[in-house]
Amino acid sequence: MKGYVYYSKIESCRNQAFIEDLQMEAKRIEIDLKLLIEDEQPDTDADFILFRNRNPELAKKFEMDGFTLLNRAEVNRIANDKLMTFELAAVLGVPAVPTERIRHFEEISTYPCVLKTVDGHGGNEVFLCTSEAKAKVFFRQFESHKLIVQPFIESGAQDVRVFMLGDEVLGAVKRTGNGSFKSNYTLGGTAEKYVLNFSQTQDAITIAKAVKSDYIGIDFLLLPDGRWMLNEIEDPVGARSLYATHDFSVAEKLMRFVLGKVFGR
Repeated sequence: MKGYVYYSKIESCRNQAFIEDLQMEAKRIEIDLKLLIEDEQPDTDADFILFRNRNPELAKKFEMDGFTLLNRAEVNRIANDKLMTFELAAVLGVPAVPTERIRHFEEISTYPCVLKTVDGHGGNEVFLCTSEAKAKVFFRQFESHKLIVQPFIESGAQDVRVFMLGDEVLGAVKRTGNGSFKSNYTLGGTAEKYVLNFSQTQDAITIAKAVKSDYIGIDFLLLPDGRWMLNEIEDPVGARSLYATHDFSVAEKLMRFVLGKVFGR
């Protein structure tokens, strides 16, 4: 049994410990898991590729070449387009942060608002705009990007990231921002284990089943009145906050999922 885990060069350095953990757990179940970086080409007899990059076009190319991808290219495409994510939620009936495509700052009707590039991640390219002057700065900085606008929703800089393995909840963490409206753990926020209620679990499962994902994160804003709203889908999703709050190996569970899905064992 043979497979690859694909990363960009930069992300392979940032995620070296997780890559080594994946390879160790793969070896335990007799899977030869090699690292694939940038323009390196996989052997044609590989059984699968764990695709850990934000590049739907490359993912699609691998699929067209006959490789089995986890996650598949369509998951990567939807997760890395925030407008498409919102449109999916609307179809599924999952509560989500209202999201609109915007082409010029004059289209903004109310402040404060949140401006984002449609494909940003990790809290980057996300700005809280309280005035037209700040919106103008954002548009100048990201004029070559596809942009979206969302209303600013007070959440106490808290959200929940739900980690999905197939259509099962692997775990969830509540993230709280540190001096920012952004809650991202990698931006200095804190994380704690979070237990979903039945309704929240169903929302997460509905999304995972709809996109036919393998391993994703789904981010929901927590509202003061106890409701939540879908904000983003993360593919590839990092596991740092999950490791920090749970007592199991994400790599082990992911590789055993691969063993079952790809090899039927």
